[in-house]
Amino acid sequence: MDNNNVALITKMVLEAIEHQKASEENGYLVPVGVSARHIHLTQEHVEALFGEGYQLTKRKELMGGQFASNETVTIVGLKLRAIENVRILGPVRSKSQVEVSATDALRLGVKAPIRESGNIAGSAAIAVVGPKGAIYLDEGCIIAKRHIHMAPKDAMAAGVHDGDIVSVKAENERGTVFNHVQIRVDDSFTLEMHIDTDEANAAKIATGDTVRIIK
Repeated sequence: MDNNNVALITKMVLEAIEHQKASEENGYLVPVGVSARHIHLTQEHVEALFGEGYQLTKRKELMGGQFASNETVTIVGLKLRAIENVRILGPVRSKSQVEVSATDALRLGVKAPIRESGNIAGSAAIAVVGPKGAIYLDEGCIIAKRHIHMAPKDAMAAGVHDGDIVSVKAENERGTVFNHVQIRVDDSFTLEMHIDTDEANAAKIATGDTVRIIK
């Protein structure tokens, strides 16, 4: 490696260290994405709801290879309380999962636990109704744990690692501090904190606003 390359790499490392120090002192700014209720389905369940051989169709590309589909379903709680037009996110998964807010859970009459996406063991039961059929999930309805998606470069700049739990402050008239925010790092992620509609309304935050990691 020649001296020019060594100097360039050294400069980049020093800049990253300085950026990390500044982030630790002042907090790291993160844009917010407010996540409405939605559902992930297996291919088997897609076909049960929409017909044999049915494939989800893309409405909008999301981070991490996911997409919002054109298809929606109705979810029904144990007391036959329903919420219509719940959007399906693709691609299909190995297990079906419904993500709602605490207000949604009360409306449905289900005791949905706060969980990281994918952790559905022992979660609330829910029924799902589509145009061609219905399914009943013995478990799978959760309130998503608030989290921040980051690419590795963002994690390095913020001085955090995948799985870390941090606190985040909304610097507006409410000044809400969110504790227990999980860091999720992956090359496919775009920097964004995900909260549900209840959390956003309580803190007067909208998609596109920024919050600050204060650890």
